[in-house]
Amino acid sequence: MGFSLATDYQKARRLMVETQVRPNDVTDPRIHHALSDIPREIFLPSTLREEAYVEKEIVYGGERSLVTARDLAKLLSTAEIRRDDLILDVAYGAGYSTAILARLGAMVVAVDESEARSAKAEAQWADLGIVNAASIVADPKLGAPDEGLFNVIAMVFATEIIPDDLKAQLSPDGGRLIALMRDQSVTRGICIIRNGDAFAQNDYFDATASFVPAEFKVPKSFSF
Repeated sequence: MGFSLATDYQKARRLMVETQVRPNDVTDPRIHHALSDIPREIFLPSTLREEAYVEKEIVYGGERSLVTARDLAKLLSTAEIRRDDLILDVAYGAGYSTAILARLGAMVVAVDESEARSAKAEAQWADLGIVNAASIVADPKLGAPDEGLFNVIAMVFATEIIPDDLKAQLSPDGGRLIALMRDQSVTRGICIIRNGDAFAQNDYFDATASFVPAEFKVPKSFSF
């Protein structure tokens, strides 16, 4: 007898890891465990929850998206997150990426401009017993400059820009910024590493994420 994603989410999570994550060269068991434990469905509107474990990007609210488990896992693996890392999660939306990051690092500061999303995400984290994540309501492109320098900055969505304000908040001692960089019709998982005042970008994999939040699009130029 088969199972319904609506009633057997735990089994769906295990299947997601076995079919979407492990076969794609993601070997870190901590990432496997986080994806197996954190329920994706509760971070989606009720009308979309049955799609939580389908291998596709899910856009919700017209402003944010939930990328595939494969894209998320491969992106996280490029950062080699340590247990003592301070992490900034940018434009986190409903808070799923923050919940995963909280399982990997010491503390996650999550920044987004929506008070409603922030309140809902914090409630979900509390229900999951996550105590090492906190949200800030602010322009996500500006990051959280008052919170110090970060070991890892995560942009878990397709973006056309990497704001200089975010790069400036990386620790100069090997801080890593991970993002799904979109250029025309191609998205690549990248990691930018800071050493002193130098920034080096490494491109790692082709991603499927394509939805770019409005504030992370390249501004359109005007011609007269």
